[in-house]
Amino acid sequence: MKVLLINGSPKSGGCTYTALCEVASALEKNGVATELVHIGTGPVLGCQGCGKCRETGGCFYDGDMCNRIAEKAVAADGIVVGSPVYFSGANGALCALLDRMFYAYQGRLAHKPAACVVSCRRGGASAAFDRLNKYFTISQMPVVASQYWNAVHGYEPEDVRRDLEGLQIMRTLGNNMAWLLKCIAAGDPPEREEARIKTNFHDGK
Repeated sequence: MKVLLINGSPKSGGCTYTALCEVASALEKNGVATELVHIGTGPVLGCQGCGKCRETGGCFYDGDMCNRIAEKAVAADGIVVGSPVYFSGANGALCALLDRMFYAYQGRLAHKPAACVVSCRRGGASAAFDRLNKYFTISQMPVVASQYWNAVHGYEPEDVRRDLEGLQIMRTLGNNMAWLLKCIAAGDPPEREEARIKTNFHDGK
């Protein structure tokens, strides 16, 4: 079993990274392999609504990390997405990447346990946390919970390491994800889903 952890911060070794490492440590102690990827600091294209992903199976634009991260997510058994909090929301570059990834690869991510973690200096964590969880709940992905909302606090990684409650929340999240992955592995696969129905109220003109 393997979990992909996505660091959606422009800082590769900052507060978000510190939180994700705590989750990864708990997963590995439970025998679950991890891979941590960083979205980087380069520009990330937002979804253009071109619909080409229906033909190619991935995002038509391949000039950033989106398809490479998405393919790792498809290959993994579970996903954890981490982000700093900017104006009570997740990093815009991360959201642009996730918009394209979840639109183009949604069917291949279904039934994988998922979770998000957020890092903030003081406030806005619950709003960013809610924003990121919506990617999972629209994609048939079981959302893994912890003992509190998955947030750490601090301005620097050293501050996060002093947030003992936040670090415990990260470890509990890792333990819970490992437990759920093992339960899924021991059980039956989900029933084949019905053909997708989409309701659009218009006159067809």
